[in-house]
Amino acid sequence: MALSLGVAVSALAQKPAADPAAKAAKPNFAGKVKPIFIAHCVKCHGPEKQEGGLRLDHRASALRGGDSGKLLVAGQSAESEIIRRIALKDGDEKMPPTDKANKPLTPQQIALLKQWIDTGADWPKDDKPLKVTSDHWAFQPIAAVKPPQVKNKKSVRNAIDQFVFAKLEAKGIAPSPAADRYTLIKRLSYDLLGLPPTLEEVDAFVNDKSPAAYEKLVDRMLASDHFGERWGRHWLDKARYADSDGYEKDRARPNAWKYRDWVINAVNRDLPMDRFTIEQLAGDLLPEATPGQKIATAFHRQTLTNTEGGTDKEQFRVEACFDRVATTSTVWLGLTVGCAQCHTHKYDPVTQAEYYQLFAFFNNGDETTMPFPTSKVAVTKYKKDKPIYDPKLKALQAPQAAAKKRLEPGLAAWEVTAQEQLKADPKKIPEPIRKILAVEAAKRDKKQKAALLAHFLSLDPEYKKVTAEIAALQKQAPKSPYIQVRVVTQRATNPRKTFIFRRGEFLQPSAEVQAGPLAVLQEFKPRKKDAPADRLDMANWLMDPTNPLTPRVLANQVWAHLFGRGIVPTMNDFGLRGDKPTHPLLLDWLAGEYMRLKWSRKAFVKRIVMSATYRQSSHHQPKMVKIDPRNDLFHRQNRFRVEAEIVRDLNLSVSGLLSKKLGGPSVFPPMPADVAALSYAGNFRWVTSKGEDRYRRGLYTFFKRTSPHPNLSAFDCPDSNTTNVERRASNTPIQALILLNNEVFVDASQAMAKRLLTKNMASDGDRVAWAFRLCVARLPTSTETNHYLDLLDTARKIYKDRADDAKKMVGSHQPKDVPVSEAAAWVATARILMNMDEFITRE
Repeated sequence: MALSLGVAVSALAQKPAADPAAKAAKPNFAGKVKPIFIAHCVKCHGPEKQEGGLRLDHRASALRGGDSGKLLVAGQSAESEIIRRIALKDGDEKMPPTDKANKPLTPQQIALLKQWIDTGADWPKDDKPLKVTSDHWAFQPIAAVKPPQVKNKKSVRNAIDQFVFAKLEAKGIAPSPAADRYTLIKRLSYDLLGLPPTLEEVDAFVNDKSPAAYEKLVDRMLASDHFGERWGRHWLDKARYADSDGYEKDRARPNAWKYRDWVINAVNRDLPMDRFTIEQLAGDLLPEATPGQKIATAFHRQTLTNTEGGTDKEQFRVEACFDRVATTSTVWLGLTVGCAQCHTHKYDPVTQAEYYQLFAFFNNGDETTMPFPTSKVAVTKYKKDKPIYDPKLKALQAPQAAAKKRLEPGLAAWEVTAQEQLKADPKKIPEPIRKILAVEAAKRDKKQKAALLAHFLSLDPEYKKVTAEIAALQKQAPKSPYIQVRVVTQRATNPRKTFIFRRGEFLQPSAEVQAGPLAVLQEFKPRKKDAPADRLDMANWLMDPTNPLTPRVLANQVWAHLFGRGIVPTMNDFGLRGDKPTHPLLLDWLAGEYMRLKWSRKAFVKRIVMSATYRQSSHHQPKMVKIDPRNDLFHRQNRFRVEAEIVRDLNLSVSGLLSKKLGGPSVFPPMPADVAALSYAGNFRWVTSKGEDRYRRGLYTFFKRTSPHPNLSAFDCPDSNTTNVERRASNTPIQALILLNNEVFVDASQAMAKRLLTKNMASDGDRVAWAFRLCVARLPTSTETNHYLDLLDTARKIYKDRADDAKKMVGSHQPKDVPVSEAAAWVATARILMNMDEFITRE
């Protein structure tokens, strides 16, 4: 009985009149009305299907109606949509639909429903929680899975391998051999730190023959502060982090970096994923919430903000709430619930009413700011300097005040003199003061009076001197260590009501809804039965161990970062239109293991990277093209290009330029002026950072939504307008050109050449081998070495008689006691070394 309640106005003419006789008796709902719904309606409007967002097996849902409005009006059958629909003779709107599978209601049944509505539509309350059933795999409870037995037991390192190898064995496929140690340390360093390993680290690992060598390497990387930067950047994609508002004006958010730093620190201290979630969604609602927990709520302040003139603030507040619903659902549930903003989801069991129940969680989360210290060092310094500064200022302000008190009575007499002077020689009086004097005293405003007094006082030498001393001292005033940071706080008074919006239009509210979850998932247990549910209830529901989606989704995300693709390939869609998991039992085991490890990100990452599956070689096997072309079976590791920020980090690291400073305000590396000029009406200037800030890691680059740094865009950095749970990598010629010619990478190649030439080595071949290992960890083959020596020889010939070109090539990185032509030849060679596909590829 597909009651999609979008009714044409012309159809209202067919509305049946109320039958006065029908009001004679009140039909029993359970005995008379409910059987009609069960026989004719529940098939399409029940726990398995909710056509048009309507359910007729649950009191609250039925009385609320469907996507486009109410189903019935108690006491008025003639005004009730259900009666109009069932009374139609034919057409698309007739219910039940006219086909072989459905029987139309009899005249007696229609009369009974009219009578039931006209006598008040009595429907006994049912306090049982709403249940929605679905046989889709993602909505089933997470199974307690036992790893399967495998024949290839010698290769197994943990349970992950049993799941993967069992599936390979079933198809007669052997897993790939383990990657060599050079590849393993490079892979781990790229995956866990986003940086190349140093040669000392490579040699130490390659030469460590102990059984625990690999595990020690993993533990050391997990303990590094750079782990927080690498995996924090993954999360910032999901949080749609940026340093500007978006929309046309796209104004800067100079303090957005405090949230970014919170993420990095939380990852480094291994804040459990359940707490990591709760603090970001509802940190302000925690008992005795700390400043850090409040900062965490900036996860949902990463929404766009429209500051254009004439905008409707309520419209864009609602848009921000829409974004929060979509982001939360994508990141934690892997569902495209945004489809239900305008109508009940066409594929997944999510009604439009449920969408607005989720919306209600965010509807009373207000956008506010809070003071937050820039750093502990800054606070300490301020507390030390302020008690010294204040007495000095007070000591100067006292004589200034005394002088003002002494001089002020003479203002009127001075004005008479000044008026006379205006007639004799007006140029002796400054023009702004002349204009004020030209205004009648009684008509001067406060600003004019103050300016006149200030000028008069400044004519006194003593007052002028002490005022200048105060101004000089104030320039040295201790800078407040506190900045205003955007957060979310729960509205304390005048809470907003939440309504379903017809077709998602905020100006067309219909039925009211209360905050609540998706009925297809586990039972919702709010903290307080006598108060509306809030964001903390929602966060607890998301991270409830019985939630079948969240653990699977989060485990899949971690797996994807370590294999280049998820066990569920459609990272943002675990619904009916998404891909099925390639290894469903493994996914359930991983989800359970994440929880067994008490949601420790580091422990979970370690569990995966310790597996033989992760350690496999990524070498392509031609015979597998037809058997497993997409590597769905994980018969090998995947090979993929690193993300945009890491491309930059790798180049700066091997060149010796990279600053490893952790956290702090966003920075401005070199960027073409014409790109920087794209900001709205020239309202933003990109001033290139100096010193080590010029060479900070890529995740610290100021990200302006309307004109992001072109190096980031070229290597597929997301635009931050919406959440991103999976980056896609493209391959374009412009990427190679950027690595060759962009200022950042040219600068890195110049520094790399200087680093090579200042190191004492026996031969050019040794120097090439050393540089090659800096980039890719392994030693070059003799063929590779010869190619680079040929390139070096060609470059020497080119720059031998071209001094000006050589100077341009070397730039500011000219090493001492080295001919400029020699330095230029090595810069040219370094540029090609650092443009190797292997260098920017995780293997």
